[in-house]
Amino acid sequence: MRRLSGRGRSALIIGLQGIRARKTRTLLSMVSLFLGVLAVVVVQAGASIAERALLSDMELYEGVDGTVVMDMGGTSPRLGTIVTSTVAGRSDAVAMTSMQAIIGEPGVRAVNEGGAPFDGSWGDPGPPMECDETGCRELPAAEIQPKGQAIEVRLTALTGNVRQFRPYRPQSGQWLDFSTMPSLGPRLVLNKEAAKGFAQYSVPAEMRVPGASANMTPHFVGVVDDGDQQPRAYVRLDELSHWVPEGKLVDPNMGEVRVLMVAGTPVEQVLSTKLKAVGVEPMVRTVNSKKDMADQLSLMRLVFLAMAGLVLLIGVAGILNVGLATVGERVEEFALRRAVGTPRALLAGIVLAETLITGLLTAALAIGASALALKAVIAFAGSSQPFLQGMQFPWEAGVAGVIAGLVAGVLGGFIPAIRAAGIPIATVMRA
Repeated sequence: MRRLSGRGRSALIIGLQGIRARKTRTLLSMVSLFLGVLAVVVVQAGASIAERALLSDMELYEGVDGTVVMDMGGTSPRLGTIVTSTVAGRSDAVAMTSMQAIIGEPGVRAVNEGGAPFDGSWGDPGPPMECDETGCRELPAAEIQPKGQAIEVRLTALTGNVRQFRPYRPQSGQWLDFSTMPSLGPRLVLNKEAAKGFAQYSVPAEMRVPGASANMTPHFVGVVDDGDQQPRAYVRLDELSHWVPEGKLVDPNMGEVRVLMVAGTPVEQVLSTKLKAVGVEPMVRTVNSKKDMADQLSLMRLVFLAMAGLVLLIGVAGILNVGLATVGERVEEFALRRAVGTPRALLAGIVLAETLITGLLTAALAIGASALALKAVIAFAGSSQPFLQGMQFPWEAGVAGVIAGLVAGVLGGFIPAIRAAGIPIATVMRA
């Protein structure tokens, strides 16, 4: 590491002495610059926090970056069997199959027919329909069951722990344990919307699923935040298959079949080949949410950085005014230094050293204030905003603050430094 030259060390030492001798003016310079540097730090930190918040929500619905997602285009009676047999027991791939489930009184319609949210945001679900392998039809009035104490959810059966791909946030209880023997009574984990419904309505613990050999008695073991507005419940597929045959695990009209995999797993090629053989076309994509949102985040950051730059320019103007006033008061000092052989470059370096040190001190204060503010926000809102939990102060914001302080020091001290270097030696002779 190269050491400072003699002139550099001299400029730094004299600059520090000048700051100590003029504490009030240094404080005024720091006050005028503080808001500008703070704005740059806050914008950079805010952009990092916003990126984390957006990615956190996207991960719940799409999956973490790098996850390979396979959706199924088309239907086949063998679809459920092919998917579950290929993926079952593997740790590098998880299959998700969804179907309708009604929990509550038998022989009645659900209070949220169609699996609608409980705030009614989906509007009127329309007339009751009946669906089977041949399609859907509207039920005649004589066959329409009355509404009763029952709740409809989308029941998602899993072959393994999907949280390695979609990090659902635990709210209470526990997640499904795939390391234990499957239970005859299906264990369910509800999402927040489904839990809201069961807290609002008292319904019997009896679950009916299309194609099941009998109604089941579910056991609720936990609640998670999955980012879905529709009431949904998660169950182990091997527990559901005790009651629903493999061929009926996929609803031909309302089924959802998706496989989440790690990149490079042989499951992708094997499963694609099997599906194409039965006329089902797999659609494969890789989750890359950060890249997809890069342009949006960059534009947002540039807009706010431009606004922060305007505030920083006001601080630079403050340093410039204080620097010019200080040079005006030190004319005789600089002229005397010139008379004893001090180079012009050293005089300019002394003034620049003072403004650079002032800029760095201001940057340190702004970074410290921002870090403390972030800790306070995490302590106050971390429990309600999961993406804040465990978050550290972004290093990018600290670097941006240091750069802003250095740039402000250079811009604010450049003109005063030139003026100091241009003071003639004859000035020392004036009375």
